[in-house]
Amino acid sequence: MTATPEILIGEQGALGRITLNRPKALNALTLGMVREMAAALERWRSADHIAVVLVDGAGERGLCAGGDIRALYDAAKAGDEEFPATFWSEEYRLNAALSHYPKPVVGLMDGITMGGGVGVSAHGSHRVVTERSKVGMPETGIGFVPDVGGTYLLSRAPGELGTHMALTGAPVSGADAIEAGFADHHIDSSRIGELVEGLATGAVDETIGRLAEQPPASALAANREWIDAAYSADTVEEVLQRLRERPEEAAHEAAELIGTKSPTSLKVTLRALRGGYDSLEQALDQEFRVAMGCILIGDLVEGVRATLVDKDRDPKWSPARLDEVDSAWVEKFFESPGVGELGLAGRA
Repeated sequence: MTATPEILIGEQGALGRITLNRPKALNALTLGMVREMAAALERWRSADHIAVVLVDGAGERGLCAGGDIRALYDAAKAGDEEFPATFWSEEYRLNAALSHYPKPVVGLMDGITMGGGVGVSAHGSHRVVTERSKVGMPETGIGFVPDVGGTYLLSRAPGELGTHMALTGAPVSGADAIEAGFADHHIDSSRIGELVEGLATGAVDETIGRLAEQPPASALAANREWIDAAYSADTVEEVLQRLRERPEEAAHEAAELIGTKSPTSLKVTLRALRGGYDSLEQALDQEFRVAMGCILIGDLVEGVRATLVDKDRDPKWSPARLDEVDSAWVEKFFESPGVGELGLAGRA
């Protein structure tokens, strides 16, 4: 019996199409999928008959729920540091390659698009959402930190919208994704077929311009006042205090949600966002250090255990409280990992 391919690589006229094909796993990215994507992009780079690339997902649920964190968990439990380093280095190089690709890259963020799904769609030239989009960086909930260039996108979002998205990990709508700078165009999901047909002609801007519609009102934009006021604080503790003191119920809900996340991940995330970046490559280099820290000394293994392995939804974070996570511990996540540096910024 032939195994179902994890990724579908096809050509339709002037369109090179990459479809993530693990719908039962919400198209979670494996190392093999990353490698096949990178190989297809390299083939099409100089192919005269391909004018545009589309990245989308199979099934009705979404583009991609993130990276294959179960594989990372299994490697960590086996004491294998090489696999996480290989997975993240190749994934992050793919993210960087998408941002500099010489041909238009259309990322179709229809449905659930989180973590690694953001990485393969939000760095392209044309980023499309629909009324079904749920876009987010949920990493703090599994003892991780936004990666795949997520800290670069989040740090550049208007006001403190990126800080809110990063610390809560909550998904946002397509309209909110546009407001936060993660996407550019909003189309109705019923017109995805027309989008593909138009892209096959090579008429990228004309096709998207014809199908794009005014997005609905953004909830993030409507909540900017309390979001900016609360998340401009210098520490996670102060952010939580300000949220709890706000009159808005949504602020209280955000505080409650943040309180369930890994204290270490929250503080490392805020430190990453506040550092600032000159380029996506610089962010990816730092995210590689942090990612290795999360799996070697952080809460990622415990977060995945509670979420995907035992599924008890009761992670035992270590340290368990924000006031137990001091600045010296946070800084350890930004040190050069023992496996070496990613080094993208130096070659950009």
